[in-house]
Amino acid sequence: MSESGIVLILLKALFLATHATEDGIFTNHLLVQLHEGAHDEAHQLATEHGFHSARKLPFGEGLFHFYPQNTHQRRSKRSLRHRQHLEKDRRVKNVLDQEGFGRQKRGYRSIDEIYIKMTDPLFSKQWYLINTGQADGTPGLDLNVAEAWGLGYTGRGITIAIMDDGIDYLHPDLASNYNAEASFDFSSNDPYPYPRYTNDWFNSHGTRCAGEVSAAANNNICGVGVAYNSKVAGIRMLDQPFMTDIIEASSISHMPQVIDIYSASWGPTDDGKTVDGPRELTLQAMADGVNKGRGGKGSIYVWASGDGGSYDDCNCDGYASSMWTISINSAINDGRTALYDESCSSTLASTFSNGRKRNPEAGVATTDLYGNCTLRHSGTSAAAPEAAGVFALALEANPNLTWRDMQHLSVLTSKRNQLHDEVHQWRRNGVGLEFNHLFGYGVLDAGSMVKMAKEWKTVPERFHCVAGSLQDVHKIQSGGKLILTISTDSCHGKDNFVRYLEHVQAVVTVNGSRRGDLNINMTSPMGTKSILLSCRPRDDDAKVGFDKWPFMTTHTWGEDPRGTWVLEVGFQGDEPQRGALKEWTLMLHGTQSAPYIDQIVRNYQSKLAMSKKEELEEELDEAVERSLKSLLSKN
Repeated sequence: MSESGIVLILLKALFLATHATEDGIFTNHLLVQLHEGAHDEAHQLATEHGFHSARKLPFGEGLFHFYPQNTHQRRSKRSLRHRQHLEKDRRVKNVLDQEGFGRQKRGYRSIDEIYIKMTDPLFSKQWYLINTGQADGTPGLDLNVAEAWGLGYTGRGITIAIMDDGIDYLHPDLASNYNAEASFDFSSNDPYPYPRYTNDWFNSHGTRCAGEVSAAANNNICGVGVAYNSKVAGIRMLDQPFMTDIIEASSISHMPQVIDIYSASWGPTDDGKTVDGPRELTLQAMADGVNKGRGGKGSIYVWASGDGGSYDDCNCDGYASSMWTISINSAINDGRTALYDESCSSTLASTFSNGRKRNPEAGVATTDLYGNCTLRHSGTSAAAPEAAGVFALALEANPNLTWRDMQHLSVLTSKRNQLHDEVHQWRRNGVGLEFNHLFGYGVLDAGSMVKMAKEWKTVPERFHCVAGSLQDVHKIQSGGKLILTISTDSCHGKDNFVRYLEHVQAVVTVNGSRRGDLNINMTSPMGTKSILLSCRPRDDDAKVGFDKWPFMTTHTWGEDPRGTWVLEVGFQGDEPQRGALKEWTLMLHGTQSAPYIDQIVRNYQSKLAMSKKEELEEELDEAVERSLKSLLSKN
């Protein structure tokens, strides 16, 4: 099954799940499909029916965004009449309402200003770039950008889009690296994504993220971006009272042949009770991005995992838990988790942000609105742009990297370093790769990534196997666990056989008298246990549950999926609960041939060396087994 084919399953699953979770807001924005001969009349048609204008969408056939003069306005009775007249127009094929829904910026945590010096005044305070022990941190615990810069990689030729509340593109530390051509304001429908003024500087979020990636070096202003010679594009899409599917999809699919990396530091509300994800158009735009973006190599989507802390689970966020995104968590400067970090099995890797330390120098230094600098950026909002910067360095080293190559490189070059969490211990999966439920495969290492990227050979084709499905109703009671199994040959003998895993999804329909007390674990045939869902103490839902929700894990990366998979579902907490699981469908995604067997190994202590050795041994064992079977059959 192709990436575009798999989207049909995800569309249905996430549509059912997300539409049951919150009351919609009726907007004056419409998705309009015109008949083939009427495309040139879109603007005229929009104004005739009371809309300000129409914008052609880059995905789908004949799709247009009809938007009002006042983009903040909700639907009125008058606009409803406009819509009804529009539906009857002979040039119109279909009209779909755009429901408004909530999206929340991630990360705002205060930190005091400090005394600064050096050529770029904040550079010595950017401990996440080069950690010498500043602010009582752990020396060496950083992104290792110094090694990448020393090799000559600074992000030149790469464009990163910050999808947020706008960018202060007049800022002297950003202006020289601003890519105006690739920028757009989807909140106001114009090419100028400048942040809207507020008294409290609430719309500084995107500008701060942009500085982490592309702030210029050696200009005596603020600090230095991770990829300080990269270009940064502003996509303003987060500054309206509600989000719509059109705005999200348009942002994610904006200029995919010019933009290389999309960085998103937002998502559904991190309140510990929301279960939400991308709608239909956004899912289609993401699928198109990974299939067609960057000349077919695939757009790279970087997502902040979320700021809900121990009260939330990022597998309940359909953006962070998507196979098509790289979900990034954060650590503080001594390697501990930040109190706002969410944990989940879909997180691939980590970078840095501020956290528990009260030291005023422990924050993330970056650009701020109106030419200012700040030390106040924080949350996983700060972590995602750092990752986007590291990926820009890798893309400069090898522009032919695909979106999947970037995920493989993240797994292989991320380091445990001195990251630690009091709750979740480091473990090894069935092929020896070390992972953590909170940090993923570790902190990104820019030096290791660019060196491996330079000689990287694109991984083999990806396949998708529906390994099995249980559709019967199974009751869940407090005090015990529901244990179910699916045995699979992972589509062996078929065109879509999967032998080496990348992502695994458990599509689950389950409800309970209290959704927040549900706990779901899944164990692979090679013995790796993934926590698909942790308890969420603020989630009191007793009606919706999870409806065909695709829980995802990256913890079984590289494993052989053949054998028996075990799902455990139970309740935690003192209060007695009851529930029912109605569906569990196991979906496997990965390659048929060994992804690392042809890669060049320079460091024989690396994860790549270990993985390649494992692959060679497995290939040899299977070759011997085939030979024996052949000999026995002849005899």
